[in-house]
Amino acid sequence: MKSSQRLNEGTLPEGLLQTEAHNGRSLNQANFPKTVPILPLRGLVVYPHTVVPLNVGQPRSIRLLDSTDSQNGFIGLCASHDRERTMPGPEEIFRIGTIAAVHRQLRRQDNTVRMLVNGLNRFRIISFVTTEPFLVAEIEPLPEDIRSTTQTEAMSRNLVDMFMRLAEFVPSIPADLLTSSLSPENPLQLVYTIATYLQLDLSDAQKFLEFNSMAEKLGWLVRHIGKETEILEMGQRIRSEAFGQMEQAQREYFLREQLKAIQRELGEADEREVEAQHFRSKIDEADMPAEARQEAERELSRLTKLPVAAAEYGVVRTYLEWLVSLPWGQATPDNLDLQHARIVLDEDHHGLDEVKERIVEFLAVRRLRKGRQLDNTAESSYRPDRLGAILCFVGPPGVGKTSLGRSIARAMGRKFARISLGGMRDEAEIRGHRRTYIGALP
Repeated sequence: MKSSQRLNEGTLPEGLLQTEAHNGRSLNQANFPKTVPILPLRGLVVYPHTVVPLNVGQPRSIRLLDSTDSQNGFIGLCASHDRERTMPGPEEIFRIGTIAAVHRQLRRQDNTVRMLVNGLNRFRIISFVTTEPFLVAEIEPLPEDIRSTTQTEAMSRNLVDMFMRLAEFVPSIPADLLTSSLSPENPLQLVYTIATYLQLDLSDAQKFLEFNSMAEKLGWLVRHIGKETEILEMGQRIRSEAFGQMEQAQREYFLREQLKAIQRELGEADEREVEAQHFRSKIDEADMPAEARQEAERELSRLTKLPVAAAEYGVVRTYLEWLVSLPWGQATPDNLDLQHARIVLDEDHHGLDEVKERIVEFLAVRRLRKGRQLDNTAESSYRPDRLGAILCFVGPPGVGKTSLGRSIARAMGRKFARISLGGMRDEAEIRGHRRTYIGALP
C-alpha cells in the first residue's frame, strides 16, 4: 500500500465529512465559475463530496488564499505530476481537478495555513489565464454519469460490504464513517468517500477522478478493495502463523528449562550437555589448526541440537571422538642416524636383508632431503608439503610387517601408533565415505 492520500495531521470534527448541500454551497450550470485560481497539490487528489484538511506553506499559495477570501471563495484543486516540485507550472499539473470551497483557515506562527476544503464538482482546464501572482485558469464543468441501474445498485451494496470488511484491517478508517456516510442511496458520495480513505498512489487516485461513469468507478473500487483485502488477510494469516510458531518455540524452551532445573534438583545431568561439555574441553585441549577446530566446533554445535535418539547423533559423536583423539600438534624430532637404524633393525629381525636395505635407503633419502632443507630452503624443487612418506609392506600374516614398522619408529625415535585394518574389504573406511553417505565414518 502506498502513502496515505489524506493528510492526517488532526482528527476532522465530527460530522465534517458531508456533501456540499449541507454546507450551503452548491454549483450548477448557471453559477459555475468561468475562471478559478488553481492550487496545485503535491501527491494528493481531492474528490467531490468530501472535506479534506490541507496545509499550505508556499508564498504563491498563500497569496491565492488571500485573493480567494475577497472573491467567490472557490478554488481549483489539481494534483501535480511530480510531488517533489514545490511550485509546479501550467504544464506540470493534471488538467482534470476538483473545484472546492474553502471553509476554515488557521494561520500559524510559521507562516503556514491550515484549512478545510469541501470538494464540490469536477472540472477540466481549458487554458491558463495567468501564472502570476498565482495560477488562474479558464475551466468548464465535467459532468458525471450517475444514472442508476440494477447493476450499479447491486455493486454499490457490495462495495459497502467490502469496505466494511476492509475497515476491520485498517484502524485509520474512523468508525463513525461506517455508520453515517456509507449509503448506497447516494452512490456518487459513496464512491468518493471510500476513495478518499483508501491509500492510493497518485496515478490511481487521478485515474479514479477521471472516470466518467458510475459503473467504472464502482467496478474499479470493487476490484481494488478486493485485492487489498486479500493482501491484508494474507498478511494477518502470516502474522498469526508466525506468532503461533513463536509461542510454540517459547513453550518448548520453557519446558526444556524446567526439565533442566528438575534434573539439577535431582542430581541428574542432561546426557547431551555432559557429552557436549566433554567434547568442548577436549577441543580446547587439542592443538588443532584453525580449519580443523572450525569443523570440530561446527559438528559440536550439531550434536547439541540433535536428540540423543536420532540416528545422526551417533555418527556425529563418533566423528568428534576421532577428531579429538588425533595427536594434533604433537611431534618428535627424527633420528636419521643410518648406523643406529641398521643396528636397531638387526636387533629386532634376523634376515630380511633386502627389506632392511630398502629401509636404510629410505632413511638416507630422508636425511638428504633434510640436509637440503638446511642448506637451501628456497630451492624450487624442495616441497615442504612432501616431507611425509609412505612405506608399504606386502605379505601374508605373521611375516613381520607390523614389527618392521615398530622397528622403524624405534630407530627414528618416533612414537608408534597402530591402526588395525584387518578384515576390511572397502576403501570407504579409510577414505571416509561412510560418513559422507549414510552412517559414514570417520
